[in-house]
Amino acid sequence: MIDFCRSVKRSTMNTESVVELLGKVPLLQRLTSLSLKIIAQVVVFKRYERGDYVVRRDEEVEGVYFLLQGQAQVLGSADDSSEFLLKPFDFFGRGIFGNVYSADVVALSQLTCLLLMSHHCSLLDTNPISDPDQDLDTPCLVERILSLDPLDLTLFRGFTIPNAPTFGKVFGGQLVGQALAAATNTVESTKIVHNLHSYFLLVGDITIPILYEVNHLRDGNNFATRRVDARQKGKTIFILFASFQREQQGFDHQESNMPLMSPPETLVTREEMIERRMTDPLLPRDYRNKIAAEKILTWPIDIRFCEPSYYTEQTKSPPRLNYWFRARGKLSDDQALHRCVVAFASDLIFACIGLNPHRKKGMSAAALSLDHSLWFHRPLRADDWLLFVMVNPTSFQSRGLTTGEMFNRKGELVVSLTQEALLKEAVTIKPIFGAKL
Repeated sequence: MIDFCRSVKRSTMNTESVVELLGKVPLLQRLTSLSLKIIAQVVVFKRYERGDYVVRRDEEVEGVYFLLQGQAQVLGSADDSSEFLLKPFDFFGRGIFGNVYSADVVALSQLTCLLLMSHHCSLLDTNPISDPDQDLDTPCLVERILSLDPLDLTLFRGFTIPNAPTFGKVFGGQLVGQALAAATNTVESTKIVHNLHSYFLLVGDITIPILYEVNHLRDGNNFATRRVDARQKGKTIFILFASFQREQQGFDHQESNMPLMSPPETLVTREEMIERRMTDPLLPRDYRNKIAAEKILTWPIDIRFCEPSYYTEQTKSPPRLNYWFRARGKLSDDQALHRCVVAFASDLIFACIGLNPHRKKGMSAAALSLDHSLWFHRPLRADDWLLFVMVNPTSFQSRGLTTGEMFNRKGELVVSLTQEALLKEAVTIKPIFGAKL
């Protein structure tokens, strides 16, 4: 392959000038001044003439490019609109499928770029994630999220701790997981939760504690039933009903089959996938700039999407999703804890898939959980990989129903789920402490 690029001598610009230019790139505005200075010292200047290929289709990308002068066009996108015209301070690099993607990037004029070579791209990390296999021996963040202070035999206090997922309000999975933990603390250890049904009534405030009051509805020889009311500021914001069963021998069969998916070890984490989407030129520029401006938090649950795609919140897509997940860190062998963790994780990406067929450019939409139900069929480990298969079969009159199944690596169906959510279009979505409707 002929390399059409012309190198620019570094002596033409000092480090301070390069730092100033890099500071105008949206992708780099989340970095510290020290990080920018280090990047300025290792980037390579590249110059291209009009018509030169910066990147060739199906050939490996050398790193991340930052445009300084001139324009380039991404050829090969489904939409060759202005969203794929690259201008000064735009950027591109690794794609969601790796260092090779099915597009050409061509200079439309004299073009000057800064290239951060692939072996230096770790400098772009703002929240580096340790090797998921190494952090299996570290304490679980999710276990700390689910931890409760006992105030009485049937009264517990929970908190929204730093680094917990919040989305501007108390995360629904936190309410489910903490309420289930509260109920579990009032049931003898030989009985394990086998199903739960919950209702989200009010938006929770992340700045104040949540009180969980447990009501004993039934204590039989083999079954126990609990109701948990979660309260803030004297108001009930969430209700959970849970049934617990002593282990019993019985019939065993399974009709559901686990779909064939790539093993989780071959897939990248959710956080790395977001990083890749920032630099993939086959995604719209405005979309990439938007997610580059957002802080990426490492969730306490490691999620690996089975089928990465170029869909965004501005494009229609099928109302279904498949991903592997597990808790980050090592959990004890307490089966009750594993089920609380799965209950927490089950609400992370569930209701929102009902919006997929209705998305369009310029539309802002929200999915607000109304109720959430789980059935635990078999023992499971939340710190081992589980495949979450979900689909939204129907939406009508602002409500969407999502169903899901979770399988362990042996293909055993361990959990079934349903959730109904309020699906609505909105100009501005503001989480407030008050009614959802």
